[in-house]
Amino acid sequence: MKEILKKLRKYEIRIRKALNSQMQGDYHSIFKGSGLEFDDVRGYQYGDDVRAIDWNVTAKGHGTFVKTFKEEKEQNVFFILDVSASQEIGAKGSQKIDIGKEICALLAMSAIKEGSQSGLICFSDEKEKYIKPGKGIKQSYQIVSNIFSLVPSSTGTNLSMAFRYTLNLLKRKSIIIVVSDFIDEDYQHDMKALAKLHDLVVIHISDVRETTFPKLGIIPLEDKESNKTLWMNTSSPAFRKMVDRTYKDNKDELKKFCLKNGANYLHVRTDEDYVSKLIRLFKVRNKSRKSG
Repeated sequence: MKEILKKLRKYEIRIRKALNSQMQGDYHSIFKGSGLEFDDVRGYQYGDDVRAIDWNVTAKGHGTFVKTFKEEKEQNVFFILDVSASQEIGAKGSQKIDIGKEICALLAMSAIKEGSQSGLICFSDEKEKYIKPGKGIKQSYQIVSNIFSLVPSSTGTNLSMAFRYTLNLLKRKSIIIVVSDFIDEDYQHDMKALAKLHDLVVIHISDVRETTFPKLGIIPLEDKESNKTLWMNTSSPAFRKMVDRTYKDNKDELKKFCLKNGANYLHVRTDEDYVSKLIRLFKVRNKSRKSG
């Protein structure tokens, strides 16, 4: 665990140094959301948005009043980490599950250091681990240690289950960071609800082996999640076209979904430097908040 923490702290320092220099003094908290919370009411003034009128107060007959809001200073950050068996693809120590855990742990440490309340759900096709949102160094260590010590009890994937669980759990607008390979079906409806109610960040993990399968002829392939063995002709053009199309379609549809629903999308391959990609993601988020 000491080596893991040392590695994550080095990455965190790298992210902060890059952002502080590249934002040229206009640095915002990388986990600061765009949410507003109710502050007070005041008398209506010419030019005020009529949608801000507080009709309950106005109905008392002492004039027309509008609600005022202030920017939320303390942000909830909630992580949804996919630990299903489909994540167990890649080189030893750099499988999708390894990179996903590192990214999730790194961002959780950073969020807590910035004073955010942070929580976590690890899921397969069931809830594998839940950590209630909290603050402080103990919370940071609890999240990191649980991420790396977790041994999932199931191999399947159910993204919708994880999203519905989070929707029922979080009553306050939060930054929700989903880390997964998104190899599943029929989850878009629940993810759309997350994006509507919260500030959604999607981190899509993949491995080069998913698209550059070697031509080995007819071989047995094991489905990690169902534990079934299928005999496939890996040299056939049809098989290779199917693999390429499935991967590309999944990535393109997910990216398009995020763009349409106002979510941030980041694609990370296991053989890439994910820290530099995270830096670019936070630059985009900071720029978007500033212009918005």
